[in-house]
Amino acid sequence: MLHNDLFDPYDRLVRIEVLGRTVEVPEHNRLLRCFQFLSLESISMGDFCWNGDCTNCQVWYRDPNDTGGPERTALACRFDVREGITITRLSPHVHILGVTDCGGRSEETAAGAAGEDAGSESAATGPANEDVATGPAAEGVATVKATEGAAGRGA
Repeated sequence: MLHNDLFDPYDRLVRIEVLGRTVEVPEHNRLLRCFQFLSLESISMGDFCWNGDCTNCQVWYRDPNDTGGPERTALACRFDVREGITITRLSPHVHILGVTDCGGRSEETAAGAAGEDAGSESAATGPANEDVATGPAAEGVATVKATEGAAGRGA
């Protein structure tokens, strides 16, 4: 079991999709902590209250079994991560190194595009790719590995 002061104890990483990119994050943690796992500095220094008062960590998501219908919304600081969930849009306040800076755009531009039009699919979503991003929280750096390289890796 892996443990440190930032994250709830976890045995493994689970796969979720964020803006079209597959990432691995620690199970049994709030989604905002998982974002912090991927991008320690930008989330730690972000404008978040961590208790649901500010709504700066709002996300739009779909569960793995959703077969259409509207996206659901949640506050990442109060939402427990679930394997297979798809985050389709992020608040413009959420900047995840290696995820929201997709396609050569700056993090701010990609995150801003994610919150522009609630009625349509986000421009930041982009095409799905075969990369898996993981972030060792102790280093605060997101690393990107090819899916096949990360498949056999344990927590």
